[in-house]
Amino acid sequence: MSVLDPDPDDDDSIVEGALRPTSLGEFVGQDRVKNQLGLVLEAAKRREGVSDHVLLSGPPGLGKTTLAAIIASELGAPIRMTSGPALQHAGDVAAVLSSLQPGEVLFIDEVHRTARAAQEMLYVAMEDFRVDVVVGKGPGATAIPLDIAPFTLVGATTRAGLLPGPLRDRFGFTAHLDFYEVADLERIVRRSAGLLDVDVTEEGSAEIAGRCRGTPRIANRLLRRVRDWAQVHGTGVVDADAAGAALELYEVDIVGLDRIDRAVLEAIVDRFGGGPVGLSTLAVAVGEEPETIETVAEPFLVRLGLLMRTPRGRVATVAGWQHIGRTAPADTPGAGQGVLPWLTDDQPADQPADQPEDPSE
Repeated sequence: MSVLDPDPDDDDSIVEGALRPTSLGEFVGQDRVKNQLGLVLEAAKRREGVSDHVLLSGPPGLGKTTLAAIIASELGAPIRMTSGPALQHAGDVAAVLSSLQPGEVLFIDEVHRTARAAQEMLYVAMEDFRVDVVVGKGPGATAIPLDIAPFTLVGATTRAGLLPGPLRDRFGFTAHLDFYEVADLERIVRRSAGLLDVDVTEEGSAEIAGRCRGTPRIANRLLRRVRDWAQVHGTGVVDADAAGAALELYEVDIVGLDRIDRAVLEAIVDRFGGGPVGLSTLAVAVGEEPETIETVAEPFLVRLGLLMRTPRGRVATVAGWQHIGRTAPADTPGAGQGVLPWLTDDQPADQPADQPEDPSE
């Protein structure tokens, strides 16, 4: 797994759990969402009732699970966690909902992956706090309404567009989490370093914050890898030199691109003349699965303006050519935008692009 993969493994989840803030006051960044959510929760506490259901959307690693736990903490309620893929039948939902305590927070991660039958049961439960349990089969089947305790559903999704309208409309508050600013990421790195008992300089935290794709989960993971390098090869202090050397070892460049990202850009430019090239052909060229290209590498390359998705396939922009040290043809998208701000004189010199392969390949 790449250190820039936004999805955690089991070891990462354990460490990240210890680093998560427990209140809105401790939560760094996302000020707009914090202010809106704080108002919703404060109003619920003053009414002495349950909060409106909350939908949190955004890319992986931005704090949706953390905010769900904070919602429960702010409401002084227990939280029960599950995931959409685990709720594949109406009976699964009925079993979870019928066992909730009054005021409890139910967190469903990747709620868009909940099965349709389970979603339909959630509609009624979220609005009327009841579920209809079907007893028997065929003409003799009977639906028995079962009241459930008032609860707050917190749903998290990376693909809000896949949620059916009736389910999305039943959330009283919807928040979209954006990628973090570098200043906020530096604060997160320094906070995590304090919890991990790691000495970090301002320059070291800035170096890590600038290479973590705007994602706190990745920032914390890079901090741990730089800490390891500093303890083995350095003085134990995470400074700019230690961060630069460690991230070079893990093939994370100055803007956060890793080996797969650069392989995608180099394949498009050197082997396909800048594109367009189809996803499956590109995946074969870099030796990765199409899903990895589409979900891990491509979103960040597009966000940086290094890559374009067109109806005919993927196309490298002038910025993409520049980043890997190539000179782009005059008709390349983005021509005339100048040199990328992060490129300096010590970057690789322009290299001639290889002849493109047959596009029919």
